[in-house]
Amino acid sequence: MRLYIHTLASTAYFPRLLAACSGTGLTMPPEERPLTPLLLFTVTLIGAFAFLQVYSVQAILPLLLRDLQATVVQGGHIVGATVLAVAFMSPFMGMLSDAVGRKGIIVASVFFMGLATAAMCMAGSIRQMVLLRFLQGLAVPGISVVLIAYLGEEFRGHRMARVMSFYVAGTVLGGFSGRFLLGHLSVWTPWRQAFLLLALPNLLGAVLVWRVLPASRNFTPNPNAHASLQMLAQHLRNRSVLAACALGFFVLFSLVGCFTYVNLHLAAPPYQLNTAQLGNIFAVYLLGVVITPLAGRLLPRLGFRNTMLLALAMSMCGLLLSLQPGVPGIVVALAIMSSGVFITQSATISFIAYKVEKGRSLASGLYYMTYYSGGFIGAWLCGIAYTHGHWPATVIALVTAQAVGVMIAWVWMPRRGD
Repeated sequence: MRLYIHTLASTAYFPRLLAACSGTGLTMPPEERPLTPLLLFTVTLIGAFAFLQVYSVQAILPLLLRDLQATVVQGGHIVGATVLAVAFMSPFMGMLSDAVGRKGIIVASVFFMGLATAAMCMAGSIRQMVLLRFLQGLAVPGISVVLIAYLGEEFRGHRMARVMSFYVAGTVLGGFSGRFLLGHLSVWTPWRQAFLLLALPNLLGAVLVWRVLPASRNFTPNPNAHASLQMLAQHLRNRSVLAACALGFFVLFSLVGCFTYVNLHLAAPPYQLNTAQLGNIFAVYLLGVVITPLAGRLLPRLGFRNTMLLALAMSMCGLLLSLQPGVPGIVVALAIMSSGVFITQSATISFIAYKVEKGRSLASGLYYMTYYSGGFIGAWLCGIAYTHGHWPATVIALVTAQAVGVMIAWVWMPRRGD
């Protein structure tokens, strides 16, 4: 199918047909593509489809540890397997997308994510669960990496920052919805059947994305593997790419580590929250849906570096506040912490799209490889910290990671006007 789409797209007739259907010329500059409400809505949904499944198991992690007879560190592997797969697949998906195109890969990846989620109803052991979670992660770069490249090609300047912020808002919405829905579904039905129901949005969403997402106007295929390797070498020497990748590592380290083990903290005495109540905790993600689009307006005023420093400081304050007793105070702390992370993520991926002119998909792949490697390491190290010192030790590990992120932003990110 991908080869067929690529063959059609390479003919002289098919691009003209697409242009005729859209009522535009073939050489329309990227800044002239209209930011319609339908396009913004579709981009938001794609972000939600990408991350609906990735962290959903966090809401039912205590239940999975009990039913699958797993340890706390093995529970971290259930979460970390998906982000490890994303890290592994991201650069390869970037190369594939640069060679064959954007939209077809996005649609296929949304659908495959739904299939892998549906298969989790058959998981009977911790190993099977980890394997299926790994398969889920293989689909994520086909959505996230490729869409970021698509947006970077189709939009420039403040328009790109704005549409990118809607994508990140969608990822926030998807991250919340997966946890919230799975947490509540697991109260009313066995968690295996709950995964079947959670797979439906992705399976139906693939059809929606195929019908609604506009075809690329500014994509030029580059199937030359040697050229891709040369571009990879250029990116590895690009200070902007390396800075964004390093910052992304510690951003997801803190997010995954925090929201994986705060569930165990709140499920234990004296709180003893059930899966539905743990799912409700993730309502703090909804703040990100509101705050993240504001980052698109904040970036032109403060610049990338100052925005990241402010957001990281906010996140560290939230982590420290989570040490106070009482569920309401912890929820407020998590809201502050997550909002800072979401703004940092939006600024970082916008920085990649802004600074990289060629090989955007590959640059995005490198970013997501390091970003999700941070998530895997965060799930693992914070699991060790929680085992030895419960939530206070976990907070120490998370604040340390955030502090390293602050140093990276301070030293490596260009000052405003650079």
